[in-house]
Amino acid sequence: MRTLYTLTLLSLWLLPGALSAQVFKIYDNFSQLEERIAQAPGSTLLVINFWATYCKPCREELPYFNALHEKYANSDFRVILVSLDFKSELEKKFIPFLRDAALRPEIILLADRYQDEWIPRVKPDWPGTLPLTMLVLGNNRAFREEEFQNFGELEQFVKDFCEKVGQPLPEGSN
Repeated sequence: MRTLYTLTLLSLWLLPGALSAQVFKIYDNFSQLEERIAQAPGSTLLVINFWATYCKPCREELPYFNALHEKYANSDFRVILVSLDFKSELEKKFIPFLRDAALRPEIILLADRYQDEWIPRVKPDWPGTLPLTMLVLGNNRAFREEEFQNFGELEQFVKDFCEKVGQPLPEGSN
């Protein structure tokens, strides 16, 4: 009985931390990310943000992507946060950050360390600096290689892209 009581207390102590951790996927190579992007229907707007926990501007703008996801997420609109953190820092930095940040969009840890090979596949003239936001709708692409200062700036970037490609932005929930 004492063992059962101890196990119950231990599980109650560990469970809240486990429940608050964000689910994420680890891609060991860039091709997996390309496959994920290709899986999206051509009518789905993907807002893909490349970031890392060691990048202060990246951390500061993540709440804007969270808000964008909360406002527009549906079958034709997806926010994907692609972390370039080191796999070796997973337990020490990445997971604790996710637990505290309470992010809702899809999260991918891109652990491909052959950046010189895959960075030009994202954008040929991108030097690999963070943050980078990429909008994808079918064969259309738009990029922003600097941080967003507020949610309105991010939302306007997405609206301008949708207008340019002739695709209406999905109805927001707020």
